Amino acid sequence: MDWTLEVVIVPVSDLDRSIAFYRDHLGFELDHLTEAGGIRFAQLTPPGSGCSIVMGNLPGMDRMAPGSLHGLQLVVPDAAAARQQLVDRGVEAGEIMVVDERDGGTLFGFSDPDGNSWMVQQIRVRGDRPLIDYATWQARDFLGFDSLSTGAPADFLVLRDDPMVELTVLGEPLRIVFDGQDV
Repeated sequence: MDWTLEVVIVPVSDLDRSIAFYRDHLGFELDHLTEAGGIRFAQLTPPGSGCSIVMGNLPGMDRMAPGSLHGLQLVVPDAAAARQQLVDRGVEAGEIMVVDERDGGTLFGFSDPDGNSWMVQQIRVRGDRPLIDYATWQARDFLGFDSLSTGAPADFLVLRDDPMVELTVLGEPLRIVFDGQDV
């Protein structure tokens, strides 16, 4: 049985400001902004991630004070490039620390406007072998799913060639099985 972590609650004081920070400065995808019956919350997902963050005033979310979440961690294949990307987008990112020369030992941090703190860890192998593979995202695009909130990954693809040899084959699958059905 798989146990997947798919949502982390991030306590914030101003939902609109936080959406702008995570979407515009960090590049997270805004999966949805929901408003109903006095409840207002948003779900955003980092690029390439299977785990999202949720912010807003859902029941129980008031148990954590804004800015009280520390130690969330993102993983990238190149810490220097990721840090520069954030700095270029106006994020105050800490200096890169190398605590161990081996893969996984290079880190830097940043905080959101409320003070929730994040670490970014470099794991170089993610550049070649992401946790959620490119074929899954290509299948989603082929099926017309434009964001994480509108569908699930394909069960499998049949391709005419090895995508590690010819990446373009991902855009032209011969067969897609989605939710147990041929599409």
